[in-house]
Amino acid sequence: MSTFDEREKAFERKFAHDEELRFKATARRNKLLGRWAAEQMGLSGEEAEAYARAVVKADLAEPGEEDVFRKIRADFDAKGVEISDHVIRKMMADFMEEAIRQIESERA
Repeated sequence: MSTFDEREKAFERKFAHDEELRFKATARRNKLLGRWAAEQMGLSGEEAEAYARAVVKADLAEPGEEDVFRKIRADFDAKGVEISDHVIRKMMADFMEEAIRQIESERA
């Protein structure tokens, strides 16, 4: 196998690894976000966990994270929770950072 082929295989492995990490981090972010949103709506226990799972599933509707944002925004509106779009998006970013930290610490 040539050096070029070895480098190509290494790049492919790194790409696959990075994509797997991105998928895991996004799923974990959505679960953390779902738990936070559930708390804001007054849900607890199994209701909160079920809601967190629903947020994770909502991310499968379309590429990107807008489907998750729209779900939480609609649910907050339906429950009369007055949290701005900016705060929701900030929490999404914060929970992504937390999810990445958690995954990295589990791998160490």
